[in-house]
Amino acid sequence: MQLPVMPPVPPMLAKAVKQIPDGEVSFEPKWDGFRSIIFRDGDEVEIGSRNEKPMTRYFPELVEAIKANLPQRCVIDGEIVVIGASGDRLDFEVLQQRIHPAASRVTMLSETTPARFVAFDLLALGDTDYRERPFVERRAALEEALAPAKAPIHLTRTTTDKAVATEWFHQFEGAGLDGVIAKPLDGLYEPDKRTMFKIKHERTADCVVAGYRVHKSGPNRIGSLLLGLFTSDGVLASVGVIGAFPMARREELFEELQPLVTDFDDHPWAWAKQEEGNRTPRNAEGSRWQAGKDLSFVPLRPERVVEVRYDHMEGVRFRHTAQFVRWRDDRTPESCTYEQLEEPVKFDLADVLG
Repeated sequence: MQLPVMPPVPPMLAKAVKQIPDGEVSFEPKWDGFRSIIFRDGDEVEIGSRNEKPMTRYFPELVEAIKANLPQRCVIDGEIVVIGASGDRLDFEVLQQRIHPAASRVTMLSETTPARFVAFDLLALGDTDYRERPFVERRAALEEALAPAKAPIHLTRTTTDKAVATEWFHQFEGAGLDGVIAKPLDGLYEPDKRTMFKIKHERTADCVVAGYRVHKSGPNRIGSLLLGLFTSDGVLASVGVIGAFPMARREELFEELQPLVTDFDDHPWAWAKQEEGNRTPRNAEGSRWQAGKDLSFVPLRPERVVEVRYDHMEGVRFRHTAQFVRWRDDRTPESCTYEQLEEPVKFDLADVLG
């Protein structure tokens, strides 16, 4: 492979802002998938990742699609996504399952849950390095390069109209998207720098604290709190975690929560005892992203309620780590149900992909 931009390359990043910005910017949907930079030189293809490790082997169907639809020599930034079984929204949990060590499993998943690639920036085309060119020029060249492309290769839509971007922000969440990205029209492509802006959905929920993990710095500090919500039939489901606490607060929390420590026999997640405490309610296979990480937790009587901030749901769980807001001593655990969660209005993903 001989390209003007060679792998690995860390992607350009975005910093979170509260409002959709004004100014000379281009807006586009924020896709909820695996960030990836595609390198193609003829029959040679490498699919890069956020951590700069290749993901090529996990997406053989995309390798073939890239050869059929992308220019012979190019480097293109974008997102790998998977459409869920419903056919009308993205499914990040299904996408996560595509990362599997067994070749036979990879082949099977490439056929049953095929991925798509949504392109949104250009780093190189032919012998030309585009990273030092403004985004408006990179976008024009990308549009021309991908004009003949067909699914499963897509070009993300863009607009410079803030009103349109605001509509996208509210509508596209119903198709499983994550918000809106804003890129300065004159901005260069700067790998690993937060020169773009991201506007994500933000909501709050009251959750039951049902356990904790200790912090890596010591056994007397809280690392994260495990959160639960009650289903309509009264089952406490694992919904996510919070973990961003100052070090002094981690020690205080540890002392505060000791009176609630129980064993698995009297806990809603009693089945975890059978796993010998080394797996979480989220994933009975452990963490595929951090091999060897200790995922054990200490069960707590589900009596305390905490208000948390989250962006959106992925299935029955928070898509990302939630953020602590405040303790809710005025709320009973039984009142912490899924019914309190705001559901986005559904939107047809096909209209987003174009």
